[in-house]
Amino acid sequence: MAGLRLGPLLRYADGSSATVWVETSRPCTAEVRCPSGAHGTARTFQIAGHHYAIVPVTGLAPDTTEAYEVLLDGTPVWPPPDSPFPPSVIRTSGAGTLRVTFGSCRWAAPPGGGKDPVGPDALDTLASRLAVAPDTERPDVLLLLGDQVYADETSGAIRRRIAARRGLSDPPGGQVADYEEFTWLYHESWRDPEVRWLLSTVPSCMIFDDHDIIDDWNTSASWVADMRATAWWRERLLGGLMSYWVHQHLGNLSPAELAEDPLYAAVRETPDGTDVLRAYAAQADAHPSSVRWSYRRDFGRVRVVMLDTRAARVLDEAGRAMLDAGQAQWLREQALGARDACDHLLIGASLPWLLPRLVHDAEAWNASLCRGERGARWARFGERLRRGADLEHWAAFPESFEALADLIAEAGTGPGAPASVCVLSGDVHHAYVAEPDWPGGAKPDARVLQLVCSPVHNSVPLSMRLGFRFGWSGLGRALGRALARHGGGVRTALKWRRRGGPWFGNQLMTLTLHGRSASLRVVRARPDGTGKARLATVEESALTDP
Repeated sequence: MAGLRLGPLLRYADGSSATVWVETSRPCTAEVRCPSGAHGTARTFQIAGHHYAIVPVTGLAPDTTEAYEVLLDGTPVWPPPDSPFPPSVIRTSGAGTLRVTFGSCRWAAPPGGGKDPVGPDALDTLASRLAVAPDTERPDVLLLLGDQVYADETSGAIRRRIAARRGLSDPPGGQVADYEEFTWLYHESWRDPEVRWLLSTVPSCMIFDDHDIIDDWNTSASWVADMRATAWWRERLLGGLMSYWVHQHLGNLSPAELAEDPLYAAVRETPDGTDVLRAYAAQADAHPSSVRWSYRRDFGRVRVVMLDTRAARVLDEAGRAMLDAGQAQWLREQALGARDACDHLLIGASLPWLLPRLVHDAEAWNASLCRGERGARWARFGERLRRGADLEHWAAFPESFEALADLIAEAGTGPGAPASVCVLSGDVHHAYVAEPDWPGGAKPDARVLQLVCSPVHNSVPLSMRLGFRFGWSGLGRALGRALARHGGGVRTALKWRRRGGPWFGNQLMTLTLHGRSASLRVVRARPDGTGKARLATVEESALTDP
């Protein structure tokens, strides 16, 4: 009899349909049923000995909440009969309020409620709150903005499994090496009981960042050359891209997009889709512009554009870009298409666009050095510094930084402009709100904000806290100007101010959108003194007027 190995994950939900992702123990037919008669079925597909299905559910009514069950070959497997959690539900969208909760950077929580060295997991804590009070205010969608798993910073349990399988003496040692080991990361993270229930009942959109594959992924052309020269990198990359497609990317697609996706069709049409998916991953590595991991989701009059800021990079020093030409054009079409059609435009980018000003100027200075503006010796120093200090955000791609600023201004200007354009990001292990000012007073009609929320569950060392605080300071800005002068590059004319933060700790942000109004809440997971945790509000503010 088939069993449920992982999931269910409620990934997509609109006014009449949804998708539910599962991993099963053997080939079978997965089915989702609701009391109203809404349902869906899908036959599993096989990748590297694992069996998966993403079930499209149809027949749902708008603005309703329905419990659902999962059956494998007709046998109920979810919810478990002894579950301490409320029934998993599918909530369909209507014309009302939309709550978007987001964050990034989550280490899996210790199993069994053991002592947690980095404090309470914000997702765990959110799940516990919703489970105790299922009728309380809850997210309509989770945006998980990168580092859903850590391929290069594995837990003791994962390292023990690696040691038993292949040993730890040969590279990549305690890091994961292939598709099978990537699946262990998802099991460790998504089988956490609270998170498993949360992901079964709140839709989610995901995008990768570097740790989903490896730290500093695609930092530079020389980094890529160095990695390709190793004996283990190719298998690591292919396994990472394959596992991302299975576990994260498929669920980002709507039922209509799934039905039209040629790779999904090819994988399902063969008894074992491993070779088909592996060839696709190899194509994505060799020709990144041939694959688009970015995607768009519309929630009524709210548009979410999720950007791949890792695999879509152009790394040639003479023409570095965060997005290749095709992706940049796609982004432009999605952003400008929000005019007249949307009240709010949300651009999900794992890496922040607006950083503390010292950090921005340091990255732009470093980009000038690596480009050779100060000669070959400085270029070599710049590359070492770029890798060692992770100088690879939008500021490290100056032309892409300016292009995004221009596009946001264009999308946010005019009679049909959205009320807000927000860039949602993570990565930097703290949270803040920043607001840009365009030169010459050319302010867009939309309220433009950079909203950064990280980590969901990770470490925030004291050096990072002090460094980012200093980066926002007046002295930090002055040091940034000095670096810019030394680099010889053109310093951006765009200015920005910190409107909130920095906040540190395991945290989540929630945007509440209703009509043309927008408000923000920042919550932090804190111990409550009883061995459990609670979500404490650290900031709540209106972003736009109704």
